[in-house]
Amino acid sequence: MFWRVLWKLFRASRGRLGVALLALGSGAAVCSALINLQLDAERKLTREFRALGANVIVSPLREARAAGNESPPLMSESVYRRIGALRSARVVAVAPYLYLVARSPVVNAAEQRVIVGGTMLDEVRRMASWWKIEGQWVEAREHTPRCLVGRNAARQLGVKPGSTLELRFADRSEVFTVAGVVIAGGTEDNQVFVNLPRAQELAGLEGRIGLVQLSVSGSPFELEAFTSRLATALPGFEVRPVRQLAEAEGHLLGRIRVLILSAVILILALTTLCVLATMAALAMERRRDVGLMKALGGSMSRVFRLFLTEAGSLGVLGGLLGYVVGILLSEWMGRRVFGVGVTPRLEVLPLTVALMVGVALAGALPLRLLGRVRPAVILRGE
Repeated sequence: MFWRVLWKLFRASRGRLGVALLALGSGAAVCSALINLQLDAERKLTREFRALGANVIVSPLREARAAGNESPPLMSESVYRRIGALRSARVVAVAPYLYLVARSPVVNAAEQRVIVGGTMLDEVRRMASWWKIEGQWVEAREHTPRCLVGRNAARQLGVKPGSTLELRFADRSEVFTVAGVVIAGGTEDNQVFVNLPRAQELAGLEGRIGLVQLSVSGSPFELEAFTSRLATALPGFEVRPVRQLAEAEGHLLGRIRVLILSAVILILALTTLCVLATMAALAMERRRDVGLMKALGGSMSRVFRLFLTEAGSLGVLGGLLGYVVGILLSEWMGRRVFGVGVTPRLEVLPLTVALMVGVALAGALPLRLLGRVRPAVILRGE
């Protein structure tokens, strides 16, 4: 009997209930899209920030740099191998660096000084994905005599892809073939990059490196945790995050969370007001029905349970429909903002349904006014 009466109520008030369902579905669609976008935004933004390069640096301690005889201070290449042994899925790339100031003869001019960076160029490619290369990357790690030259350095040295470049340091010299010209828009445009073994041989510093750069994915909190673990595993070395990247990533993620949370709260408030207005009008229409129910001996607890079940059903249906539309909306928003689609999250479905049920029940508060209806007044037609 209860469900039959509930079905009759749905059919008799389908117009106003349709308006409430439309409001709940619209609110659920936008809320589920925003929540789904927020859950996926951290991964997308972290990936975008990883395109900016290294965010963790391992170097000798400051005390060692101040008291050391080497200038600049160096550390053993075994540190790089120890970091490689600790590598996890969050580590995008690990690149050791050995920097030196070399000389290069230039036609019709004096020797030019140039900064040479010895590194693992295949790791640099994963770490510095924003670099543009005129020519080819140097992907092999072997003792290859090829190099990459920054745009400004190539202009000063008069070289281009395919040219030969002689580098001198102290009484040693090496001849390299220019594989490509780097266009990075930073200090890299003034440097020459060679594979680490060649730089060590040129400098006479076999087995020595200056620092290690890491690109680590994850939230700022996860980055701090990884940095702490790495510092514990590498006593005697300074392990520090690049504060500018970590803080910028954290601030941006925090602002996005606040923005999405504010938008969701505003949408829920507007949806509640819309349902409230619809239910208030519906309460006026149902005065006669409630009066008749009370005259036949129906208790107000059952009447309220009937109306709350009606409102809860609208919330569940609106949440389900809104979730489906919200997935499509979040996909569109993800492609507009990040250039790729947003991965649907199933955990958003129960959250969306629960929010819409809460909104529907809050909007059904005007139905409590029906408890004041007097059957005698209704039966007299007043």
